[in-house]
Amino acid sequence: MRLKVVLLGATGFVGRHIGRALRDRGVEVVAVSTSTATPVDLSHPAGREHLACLLAAERPVALVNSAGKAWQADEQQMYRANATLVENLTGAVAAQAEPPRLVHIGTIHEYGQGRPGRGFREDDRPEPTIPYGRSKLLGTQAALAAGGTVLRVSNVSGPGTPPGSLLRGVADHLAICAKAQANGEPLSPLVYRSLAAWRDFVDVRDVAAAVLAAITAPGEDIRGETFNIGRGVGVQMRRLVNLMVELSGLPVPVVEQDPFAGEDWLTLDTTKAGDRLGWTPAVTHERSLRDLMEL
Repeated sequence: MRLKVVLLGATGFVGRHIGRALRDRGVEVVAVSTSTATPVDLSHPAGREHLACLLAAERPVALVNSAGKAWQADEQQMYRANATLVENLTGAVAAQAEPPRLVHIGTIHEYGQGRPGRGFREDDRPEPTIPYGRSKLLGTQAALAAGGTVLRVSNVSGPGTPPGSLLRGVADHLAICAKAQANGEPLSPLVYRSLAAWRDFVDVRDVAAAVLAAITAPGEDIRGETFNIGRGVGVQMRRLVNLMVELSGLPVPVVEQDPFAGEDWLTLDTTKAGDRLGWTPAVTHERSLRDLMEL
């Protein structure tokens, strides 16, 4: 029997790749966008009834939630999209005679401040320090209370990385510099306060593969469970930016105004995902950045 999955946030950066990966494996995807294309705002009370009717009509084996708001939204928008919407979808799932498996995309920012050289584990106490992390944690808690499976994802890179992220900003700047070089114009430098931070970057296609693993894993084994999804290693932002410049082949200077400021860590321990889901990241940083830059 062909699997059917309802995918929320299907037109977003991560959602598009999840949908593509599922379809490539023969899964029927019912794509739901949380933009103005939907009949109702899914974060409003009517959203629960709308989702319940959708699930009753489609009868999917799983509901994947990759919807949400991040850096280009205000705090109220974040809480509506990252917390209230999840409460509505868990209510809609509970109303089904045969509830689908719920797979919810969380974030590393739910954990809070990291420690040098140590990746967060799933049993670490979440202590988010920013509104985005706090709003996402509320969504994760709602999903877990409903028996859902949460994938806490690290920083994501790869093709289609949206505006607002540092790596997309580098790619856009390098594209402008490429045009300037072709016209014989000077190349402007990349200027930052500091690139000392260490982050765990995972390619968006690896995130999609983790979702597929969560959908097909034995159901009772992962109900109410959280899995960290990242590369499991930290990489300094300075190294990533310099690698992008190197890949571009352009002599673009990278300037740091205070190179030693903000040397913090934010990484994940992904052992559990490997042991329980059989998932490991496959896309290298270099390939992910090349595809982000469309080289």
